[in-house]
Amino acid sequence: MPKVKFDILESTCVPLPFENVDTDQIIPARFLIATSRQGFGDNLFRDWRYTKTGEKNSEFVLNNPKYSGKVLVAGKNFGSGSSREHAVWAIFDYGFKAVVSSFFADIFMGNALNNGLLPIVISEELLKKLHDLILKDPSTKVKIDLEKQTFTILSTRDTVKFGINPYKKECLLKGLDDIDFLLSMKSLITSYENNKIIPK
Repeated sequence: MPKVKFDILESTCVPLPFENVDTDQIIPARFLIATSRQGFGDNLFRDWRYTKTGEKNSEFVLNNPKYSGKVLVAGKNFGSGSSREHAVWAIFDYGFKAVVSSFFADIFMGNALNNGLLPIVISEELLKKLHDLILKDPSTKVKIDLEKQTFTILSTRDTVKFGINPYKKECLLKGLDDIDFLLSMKSLITSYENNKIIPK
């Protein structure tokens, strides 16, 4: 997964106002044979984006040219089902940098934070308001400030704070995964080991 620092993001949004979207709907199991993380975006929501004959489903939001952006605004309980990390890979590889919902499955949220995708939880009321705004005006933009942990709908100035694990926040701000973070601490670890008193 490309290592990208996440700080402030201003973007239009893609609305997906469906509840209980599971990981098999995000990336069907038949596409989990690849050995690289790249390319999964081609099959994001595959069975919704394409008909059984392989033609684009013009009614699905990802095929609607009105909607674009780096923020996916999902419905309640997004990412339920199996623990497949490929679901996050597909969303990230497609070009999304953040997903907004009123509730995420715990494993999906962990996988997202581990792979550079920011999951943001907002209230059901604000989520509905945001969906309505986007559907009415696809140019609606949001601003995400990770350092301040704020989410803002720019046209209405609705601003809320969102929670995030402090360690994962630091990793996202610096564009690090867990291994990168440990390597960044190499000098401190080496110093500690060199100065450690070993009992005789």
